[in-house]
Amino acid sequence: MQFFLNRKYIFSMAIIKPFRALRPSKESAHLVASVPYDVVNREEAGNLAEGNDLSFLRVTRSEIELDPSTNPYSKEVYIKAKENLDLLTKQVPFRIDDQPRFYLYKLTMDKRSQIGIAAMFSVDDYDKDVIMKHEKTRKEKEDDRTNHIITTGAQTGAVFLTYKGISEINNIVNETTEETLPTYNFTAEDGVTHTVWIVSERYNETIINEFSKVKKLYIADGHHRAASASRARKVKMEKDPDHTGDEEYNFFLAVIFPAEQLKILPYNRVVHDLNEINEEEFLNEIGEKFYLEKSKSKEPNEKRSFGMYLKGKWYLIKPRDSVIASLSLSDSVGSGLDVSILQDFLLNPVLGIDDPKTNKRIDFVGGIRGTKELEKLVDSGKAAVAFSLYPVSLDDLIKISDAGEVMPPKSTWFEPKLRDGLLVHLI
Repeated sequence: MQFFLNRKYIFSMAIIKPFRALRPSKESAHLVASVPYDVVNREEAGNLAEGNDLSFLRVTRSEIELDPSTNPYSKEVYIKAKENLDLLTKQVPFRIDDQPRFYLYKLTMDKRSQIGIAAMFSVDDYDKDVIMKHEKTRKEKEDDRTNHIITTGAQTGAVFLTYKGISEINNIVNETTEETLPTYNFTAEDGVTHTVWIVSERYNETIINEFSKVKKLYIADGHHRAASASRARKVKMEKDPDHTGDEEYNFFLAVIFPAEQLKILPYNRVVHDLNEINEEEFLNEIGEKFYLEKSKSKEPNEKRSFGMYLKGKWYLIKPRDSVIASLSLSDSVGSGLDVSILQDFLLNPVLGIDDPKTNKRIDFVGGIRGTKELEKLVDSGKAAVAFSLYPVSLDDLIKISDAGEVMPPKSTWFEPKLRDGLLVHLI
């Protein structure tokens, strides 16, 4: 079967290929499947895995089994992850499919469903911007997953990709889900139902050919996983004198969903203090760039508006005409995003949050936690002020990616999320 690995294709079309997944038994899948490693902290991961020896968090967050003083980026953490992966493979047991296959992964939450194809995607496509990015990655997080991949010999979590849907692919998805019994089907403790099908091999060539016509794919979530797969490939390639480009480490695990099925939630902000000014001064400084009024609403209902929670009160703030006029003069597509407006005209000049990636005075709260979490953090004194945002659209994400720009950190929150451990790619 032709997988279009010739370099003349790499710059103009997307490469997708089936793979032999390492996956758990049907009976144990609900116990193995775990939340993504990067949506929980160490304490939360430990609590979720408590009492469940089969939880895949013991692989993706293996530090939960070590002394709390252990550096989560230390070598022993990755060695423990490898040991636990080997142990789970025997205990569950895991199996490896005898032939490369495509898989369908359906997520259902609040009566809304989305179905993607789990497959291998080309690291070359990632490196050459056939697979587009919209977010900068952090070196320490790249280091972490690169070491995890190399030590375990596995990609244990999937990148979340999106594309503009293809009718022929949609037909294959519909036929598979209607005619084939699912391999896995369970509802996790958070109420999200996870359903996986194995796609018949008769569809493989069609899937490959249809995606070969697609010029661009987009990372929705999982930038660090993708970047780490690229870095791990470089390490493996340098150590492989017989490197051909066909080895498993030249590809990374992802699930790709049609853009029209996805929903983006806002990524809200909380700031720990008011930058050494009092409440009155703070409100006055905001008023220089924003219209400000008390509000019964806790969330904005349109673009270019923000909710703000301060001292037990909610406010609605909107940028003044002078701010909007300045945006029209910018050559940057991303400057007009709500997250950019809030950062450039309030968080930085008023609260001194110069770099939200590194500043310790700001935290980010995924939209799934709702405004109650914002109120909780401010009312408890853990934060001084909170901001609720209007969600970024898929069109904005695609425009930013196509322009070669990046969004401010923590701009998008996709929900529901894929679970780790159901489909693993061995490299």
